[in-house]
Amino acid sequence: MSVTDEIRDRLQAAFDPRELEVIDDSESHRGHAGYQDGGESHFNVRIRASAFEGQSRVARHRAVHKALGDIVPRIHALALDIGV
Repeated sequence: MSVTDEIRDRLQAAFDPRELEVIDDSESHRGHAGYQDGGESHFNVRIRASAFEGQSRVARHRAVHKALGDIVPRIHALALDIGV
């Protein structure tokens, strides 16, 4: 299973979002730190879920990192756009 699919599956299971977009943006970082041949090193995630209602930005980021667990140390960059 690809890292992209792992991220999508874990976030879907944890938050049941109404909107979820996981983009492997690795190719645009070719030649930069952390780039890996084959991609799956840099990700952009946009997620909208009622589970984030009332949470601060920091709390939302912590919740996503917790849901992703062991995936986070395996990637170089994770940009998050989290909303309700």
